[in-house]
Amino acid sequence: MVIQDFSALDRFEAERPRLRALAYRMLGSAAEADDAVQEAWLRFDRADLSQVNDLAAWLTTVVGRVCLNLLRARQTRREESLETFTSDWLGAADQDRVPHEEAELADSVGLAMLVVLDRLSPAERVAFVLHDMFQVAFDDIARMMERSPAAVRQLAGRARAKVRGTAAQSVDPVRRRHAVEAYLAATRTGDFEALLTLLDPEVELRADAAVTGATRPLTLQGALAVARSALAADLRARFTAPALVDGDPALIMAPLGRLSLVIRFAFTGSAISGIDIVADPDRLRAVDIALA
Repeated sequence: MVIQDFSALDRFEAERPRLRALAYRMLGSAAEADDAVQEAWLRFDRADLSQVNDLAAWLTTVVGRVCLNLLRARQTRREESLETFTSDWLGAADQDRVPHEEAELADSVGLAMLVVLDRLSPAERVAFVLHDMFQVAFDDIARMMERSPAAVRQLAGRARAKVRGTAAQSVDPVRRRHAVEAYLAATRTGDFEALLTLLDPEVELRADAAVTGATRPLTLQGALAVARSALAADLRARFTAPALVDGDPALIMAPLGRLSLVIRFAFTGSAISGIDIVADPDRLRAVDIALA
């Protein structure tokens, strides 16, 4: 084992918050981010750093490689984990089940951003996070990923296009986006009157069977019934955020950054006339999600 001098150890601790933030954006999990930083510490403690001129860059490379390996390994578990995660979260509205620190990290990044990042390939996610979020040069990323700079630019470009998405082209998209955001705000604050002003009197809400765990989809009709239903889900609203779903303003529920529910809206004029709540894993995989 190589014993580092105290100044080097202090420098690692000074880099730890940045490395953890970097790993969290790549992995979307506080526990995995801590594991990645701990692996970087172990490599740091064993390495001969006498020829390392830029410790921050060296540590960024180490954490990036660790995260890339973890993301690649995760792909083999994705199909079996989504059903378990979705049913687990929709079965309990108690927000205390989410570790407080994890929820704070998710808030700092943005739930919609975490969901979009989760849908990138491992290479796209690493290239995008390192370059667009942490301003790492393409040449440095290329060396870390063992690819050409041109290939890394292409990966980041594809990721950027997926993150930004395509704005809705329907009539009054801005007004509809504001209505969706107001619906979420009223749900979070329990403002029944505000909800009623947003809803068409004949609004219809449909929720697939995965939302309630019942054998059949749920249907509610009328502004009063729909508003009461929305307020009953106020605890879950903390993990809900605006996003574009197939190009239209919508809401997504994503505890720990994992997509578990999509709420889509139909409009008559500026009033919400239809709400479609989707939790079925197959339907969730089929939607295209981007930042609103």
